[in-house]
Amino acid sequence: MKRIGACTLAPVEREPYEALVRAIAHQQVHGRAAEAILGRFLALHPTQAFPSPETVLATSAEAMRACGFSQSKIAAIRDIAEKSVGGLVPTRAGCAQLSDAALIERLVAIRGVGRWTVEMLLIFTLGRPDILPVDDFGVREGWKVAVGLEVQPKPKELAAIGESWAPWRSVAAWYLWRTADAAKRSTFKPQ
Repeated sequence: MKRIGACTLAPVEREPYEALVRAIAHQQVHGRAAEAILGRFLALHPTQAFPSPETVLATSAEAMRACGFSQSKIAAIRDIAEKSVGGLVPTRAGCAQLSDAALIERLVAIRGVGRWTVEMLLIFTLGRPDILPVDDFGVREGWKVAVGLEVQPKPKELAAIGESWAPWRSVAAWYLWRTADAAKRSTFKPQ
């Protein structure tokens, strides 16, 4: 913590629906490519800051494909929109009434949304303080670097270690990500 400095973790104020759509857009592509695709998607609906679920459902798959979304991402985004209209995806205010575990259980029922995606929503959108995404490569790598291990810990092992960090496991995850990033920068040797 001394090397990294003060934690600057702060949630982005957006609705869970938007956060989930953005997460799908970012899955398995470089961040800049995802932002370009999202930019084209937003340009389809210039009168809205972010297209509503109803707007997404009224947008043709062809138009979404032209933005750069794959067929599987279109299906996932449409499912998020349908589940938002149907009430499965709660508003920010609705999320405040649900526990972390309840939100995870509820949202993983959506196509393309897994536990890790919901954990990122909990940390970076809802600002939940006690989330440790043990399946995250960067979190496990950060622990490996921090304590000088040869290999990353298994998720169950890190979960057990992380019990002592409650109720601030989101902050611990943030420091582990920064530790992994710092190690990458210091050991990378360009050819």
